[in-house]
Amino acid sequence: MTRRQLLLAFGASAITWPIAAVAQQPPKVARLAYLGPTSAAGSRTRVEALRSGLRNLGYIEGRNLEIAFRWADDKYESLLRLAAELVSLNPNVIVTHGTPGVRAARAATTSIPIVMATAGDATLVGLVTNLARPEGNITGSTFFNPELASKRLEVLKDTFPDMRRIAVLQNRDNPAMKPVLEAMDQTAKTLKLQLQIVPVAAPEELEKAYTAMLAQRAEALVIIEDAMLNGNLRKIADLATKHRVPAIGLPEFAEAGALMAYGVDLVDMFYRSAYFVDKILKGAKVSDLPVERASKFELVINKKTAAAIGIRIPDSVLVRAERVIE
Repeated sequence: MTRRQLLLAFGASAITWPIAAVAQQPPKVARLAYLGPTSAAGSRTRVEALRSGLRNLGYIEGRNLEIAFRWADDKYESLLRLAAELVSLNPNVIVTHGTPGVRAARAATTSIPIVMATAGDATLVGLVTNLARPEGNITGSTFFNPELASKRLEVLKDTFPDMRRIAVLQNRDNPAMKPVLEAMDQTAKTLKLQLQIVPVAAPEELEKAYTAMLAQRAEALVIIEDAMLNGNLRKIADLATKHRVPAIGLPEFAEAGALMAYGVDLVDMFYRSAYFVDKILKGAKVSDLPVERASKFELVINKKTAAAIGIRIPDSVLVRAERVIE
């Protein structure tokens, strides 16, 4: 290379590097939209996990970050309208969770990046077709809902070998429920269990749901991950204790007072969603951000609740628990 060629090459690099550096900088004020299928109160812990993740990456609300919230308050039929409102604000990224929330956001925009903080079986329900290289405008985190729900049946059977009838609480307005119930049905047949499907669509229906399951002599309760149900874990757990029903669901369910839990840490997944937001704000394409699958699962036992409803957890189950709430 001649001296002139070397100088030209250096000059080109000197011009190119600052431009590339600017292109990778996040906007001075990042505009984040949050579409909440449930209520602000019911999502407080998870939203704070998202905020914490963003703060740790340097995004401070009121300084270089604005978040616009819209809450469906457990009324999934309003999600499309709320998603359209958020899109009209022209945010840099939309964060939402659950199949209904992600579907509504996708229906509202095909260009604004969407981060799903959590969603069950993203490929199975058609949110994405390729986890390794998302082809649309959606990325984030997913978990295997059918396998988790089926595992809860196994945990109940191990804990109560003589149990035969188990109620399953699910949101009838969530299209992701169908494959979960199909998987649970197959597991129930293997374990010689009878499932009583109890559909609800609003918190106001929960008391009636318990009355129905008790009338049919349900011996325990399993809840399936859903934004509305996840936002009302305390109420569901309190009703289970009131009616002395052994109940199992996601880890937060046991923390809210239910007897047991088996599943993924949704709060940690919301914290992790900040990573996707940050990458997108810094110029990453959605297709270059693989959808992550939850790989950490935990069994949680609430011994305080066991004492309250007069149940003894076998030692063989206790020793398997990652956490025991005394």
